[in-house]
Amino acid sequence: MKKKTVETKKIEMPSISSYGNYSSSNYGAHCLRVEVAGVTVWFSYTTPVAFRGKEGGTVVRKNDWSTTTGKHLNLIDGGSPASKKERVSGEDFEKAFAVAMGGAA
Repeated sequence: MKKKTVETKKIEMPSISSYGNYSSSNYGAHCLRVEVAGVTVWFSYTTPVAFRGKEGGTVVRKNDWSTTTGKHLNLIDGGSPASKKERVSGEDFEKAFAVAMGGAA
């Protein structure tokens, strides 16, 4: 009996890091960046607040939360008035995120 050969794809393992330059590792744990399968997702605490899809271009959600999350968003997009105008609503963010992750809007 001939043994069947199965080809496997090499997958990119997720990469997790913090963003921002915090002296406390506890605080840095609240602003994580996860890179997996060509998509980068920025979190504020456990909530995705920004992402960059495989096509490039970073999508940042408007701040619907606290001052601290606002600081996290500013770290991601620079926090300039122009950057803040580019931020999208929660609904638009969730639709774009679904598409970036391979789902339907």
